[in-house]
Formats: sequence, structure tokens, C-alpha cells
Amino acid sequence: MIDWVEALSELTASGRPAVLVTVLRAEGSTPREAGAKMVVAGQAQRGTIGGGNLELQAIAAAREVLSKAEDGKAPPPFSRDFALGPSLGQCCGGAVTLLFEVVLPARWRLAIFGAGHVGRALVKLLAELPCLVDWIDSREAEFPGSVPANVRPVASEAPEAEVADLPPGCDVLVMTHSHALDLQIVEAVLRRKDIPYLGLIGSRTKRARFEARLAERGFPAAELARLICPIGIPGAGGKLPAEIAIAVAAQILQRRSGRRTSSQ
Repeated sequence: MIDWVEALSELTASGRPAVLVTVLRAEGSTPREAGAKMVVAGQAQRGTIGGGNLELQAIAAAREVLSKAEDGKAPPPFSRDFALGPSLGQCCGGAVTLLFEVVLPARWRLAIFGAGHVGRALVKLLAELPCLVDWIDSREAEFPGSVPANVRPVASEAPEAEVADLPPGCDVLVMTHSHALDLQIVEAVLRRKDIPYLGLIGSRTKRARFEARLAERGFPAAELARLICPIGIPGAGGKLPAEIAIAVAAQILQRRSGRRTSSQ
């Protein structure tokens, strides 16, 4: 069974780049037909284009181009012709053209603290977007049996401690089952200066209470202004989990677009 789609999903979801190698043309006697695919990563390979020295050379070429993928920029696809004769040590006698396509993992990272109704609705939306999501909750049973390929469930006894391991530039949403835990996570995020978006589910009253407690702990007003609460595009309305999730996803996308524009 061809599992290259699954292989690419698994690799990119784990943050690893890969190369999709496709038999673009097959003439004469060849080990695999046109359309056969293989996925190559730095330390992994899935699928086959027929084995032998052809496959070894294809893997080497794929890993060479992976080494040239820098700063999140994928080299353009390219093709290479191979004659299956003495030079390859294969006596098939045919010829193949292989297409090499680099697939890079998403650079947008997002952490969602809380696997409640809104968290589950939001994860469904994010499954269709080019992002990698760390989905964190202390209650392992709250995670569904299956999650999208770009989502990594993290069952943690101390969710607030997971903040330290988030990559720089990661957007954060806090929506746990506990206000006390929400406060701990928000405080941990505010102590970092490299988190561009910090959203907290709740009302203006909740925000005021959190601001008061955080101010007592030494956070200045400028730092507290980083906290977005309530979350979601203003005026979107609706209280259903799906409605809230749509408003929140739209707000994050809007702010990401603004950051990209300002950096250009």
C-alpha cells in the first residue's frame, strides 16, 4: 500500500523536512512504473522506487538537496534522468526520470492549553492550516482518539511547565478547565519575551482579575497589555464552541498577517 501521504504528514507534523521522490517517466524495463513514490528524510525513508543502486542514488540526491534547504525556503523541484545499465549496476536496460520535491514543515507554531469544547473545535479548524500545534492538557482522557496530523497532544501533569519548551515565535492560547491554572500559564508566558500572541479565553471581568493579580506579582502595565482577553475578532458574536473557534482562528490569522506585513 502506498503510504507516502501518511509519511509526509508524519514527518512534517514532527517538524522534519522531507523529499518526495516520484518516478516521472519509465521507459523499457524498469523496477517500478511511472507514478511510484518514495519519501526521504534525513534519517528515514518510506516507500520504494524499486530498490537497488537507483534507489540508493535517489536517496543520496534527496538528502543532498535537504542539506541545502535553509531558512524555511525549499529549493525548487528538479528532475534527473537515470539509465538502468552498467553505470548503475542494474541490468534492467530501461530508463527513468525521477522528480525531487522538497516538503518543509510549517513554520507557524501554536500551543493550545486546554482540551475542552473550544479547544477541540479550534483543533479541527487548524487541521486545514499550515501550522504545527502542541495541544496541552493535564487530563489525558480529554484528548479524542484521533487528532489531525499537524497536532501533537501533550498530556502533562504540570501544563504551566510546558511553556518553557515552546519554540520562539509560538502563538499561545490558554483555555483550560481551571482559572488558577490559566493564571499560572499566562504568568509563565508573560515572563517570555518571544511569544507574539497570548490569548486567554474569558470575559473582561476575568481579564481585570488576572491583571490585578499579575500586577501584584510585579508585571508592569506594558507587559499586561500583551494579554488578549476576551479572545476572538470583536463583534463576531456567538457562544457555541465552533463560533468561538472561528473568531479566534480569524484573529490569530489577522495578527500573523500584520506581523508579516510589518517585517517586510
